[in-house]
Amino acid sequence: MNYDEYFDFGTESAPESVLGALTFGQTLSGAELLTHTDALSDEALEEIFEYLDEQAVTIDLTDLPRHFGSGESARRLREEEQLVREGKLLTGLEENDPLRLYLEELAGVPAAGDIEVLALELLEGKDVRERLVNLSLSKVVELAAAHTGRGVLMMDLIQEGSLGLWDVILNFQGGSFEQCRDYCIAGAMAKAVIRQARAMGLGQKMRQAVEDYRMVDEQLLSELGRNPILEEIAERMHMTVSEVESVRKLLENARMVGKAHETKEPEEETPEDSQAVEDTAYYQTRERVDSLMSGISELEQKVVTMRYGLDGKAPQTAAEVGRKLNLTVTEVVELETAALTKMRQSGN
Repeated sequence: MNYDEYFDFGTESAPESVLGALTFGQTLSGAELLTHTDALSDEALEEIFEYLDEQAVTIDLTDLPRHFGSGESARRLREEEQLVREGKLLTGLEENDPLRLYLEELAGVPAAGDIEVLALELLEGKDVRERLVNLSLSKVVELAAAHTGRGVLMMDLIQEGSLGLWDVILNFQGGSFEQCRDYCIAGAMAKAVIRQARAMGLGQKMRQAVEDYRMVDEQLLSELGRNPILEEIAERMHMTVSEVESVRKLLENARMVGKAHETKEPEEETPEDSQAVEDTAYYQTRERVDSLMSGISELEQKVVTMRYGLDGKAPQTAAEVGRKLNLTVTEVVELETAALTKMRQSGN
């Protein structure tokens, strides 16, 4: 499958392939995934999902705008999000509500045993699948609650998560069962959110928001004679500051990936000039990176250095970094994401 043909985010910021920039165990912005795949067929999207699973890529939905649609479904989505936020998911629902009935039934399901021990027994061929399911259903509900307010009803999220759980149980090959389980459950729910967002046209709206941001940014720059602040852009776009911030990050991420894939025409220059320019550019870049790295923790510095080869060595996967620093892949990804966020904020 040639993924290069699948992604085009405009002439200014389009990477040849968003997937080509990913490494094993990395995190992919849900907003980027949605906007870059908006025009693709459902079949193409499913192939991309398969590829992301093969690479253990996590879909991060935090930069995806919360959306509810309209009508009765929207009312229910808002109700579920509010009940989760207030910690009243069970007591706040009507007595005959299907979700409440399911949660009450789940409370009576026997869940005993050490899940990792049971996973080892599963590898030995013992039939402990039902016990693994019973021990994991509460995690499905927990992760479904964390995904409320993103366009998919909680019962649907639970169903998708349960399918992800069953897939892990059927195909478990070793390692930490809990990590595999949580990744697959959350991944199944994230895919459901992306599919629903596509169906609601959110990807197209976000693409349009990016174009509007560019236009407003240029207009205000011309009018004010300086770079506008987010509040000024938000006022002109009739959006909240947080919404505009999400659009700005999406545009920045697309530009960053785009620059990584740029190919420039070679210029005629002497070897001495070339080396001088290279040395100056390297020094300036190294100085800038060192400055940004000073604002993150020592462990985050190690993770970023190893992941991106800042020490002159080849970039390493999250799994390789985890083995050397005695961290899980999830912990490496979380540290990397936190570090890049701090560095991005520090660079603004």
